Amino acid sequence: MISSVTWDVGPALLDLGSFQIRAYSVLFALAFIVGYIIVKRFYKQEGVPVKELDSLTVWVVLGGLIGARLGHCFFYDWQYYSKNLLEIVLPVSFSPEFHFTGFQGLASHGGAIGIIIAMLIFKYKSTKKSFFWLIDRVAVPTGFAGALIRLGNLMNSEIYGHHTDLPWGFIFVRNGETVPSHPTQLYEAFFYVITSIVLMRLYKVKRFRESGGFLLGVFFIMIFTARFFIEFVKENQVAFEEGMKLNMGQILSIPVILTGIFLVIWSLRKSKPEKIQQ
Repeated sequence: MISSVTWDVGPALLDLGSFQIRAYSVLFALAFIVGYIIVKRFYKQEGVPVKELDSLTVWVVLGGLIGARLGHCFFYDWQYYSKNLLEIVLPVSFSPEFHFTGFQGLASHGGAIGIIIAMLIFKYKSTKKSFFWLIDRVAVPTGFAGALIRLGNLMNSEIYGHHTDLPWGFIFVRNGETVPSHPTQLYEAFFYVITSIVLMRLYKVKRFRESGGFLLGVFFIMIFTARFFIEFVKENQVAFEEGMKLNMGQILSIPVILTGIFLVIWSLRKSKPEKIQQ
């Protein structure tokens, strides 16, 4: 019987010394590609012109990246970044000396907020379709995208859990670990995939597909409920979380879950389903 998994995989798919192609970057890009392909299929199935989808994708990518970056800086490490504001937008560190770091730190809650804001701007600038028509369809493949990003975290040997005696525990050798820990990246990836599968099934039901906000609400409930409970076995990401009954990820998840419950109830109680506006 396997007692644990020894994880000693490097983060780089291609390493040429000064130049690397990291698995996380490839999986992050693939996440948006998968989302684009699935949403494009929805557009075609519903007879909606796909020409504006390219522009929508740019907004979603930028909103997700900017939101995820700002979310990390504001929610998790504001004490540092409040004194080093340029490092929020520049991939360098000025403390204690100038050096290239890359953008270290992205937060999924911030990414979700960024995408919502970007889609609101896109809706009012570039399309006559309703905001909920757009975001419901974007929500469907987002679980698949999130799972790919969590696999990128696994490749980086980051964001894992407490030590465990369970047979599927991972020993993250590159971090100097000698005992197995919960592979919470895989836990999250599993529930994210399940969420997108459920949403794809719900999308096929006309009432759910045309009730604006319903699919987004289910997405919020499933994704962030899973995130809330997985956080109990996950290592804290920042020092200030030590001693807290609920960590920052859980605190941020609660209002999102409540918003999801509201959206599901509200969308189903509306007298008229959301209509596609051509």
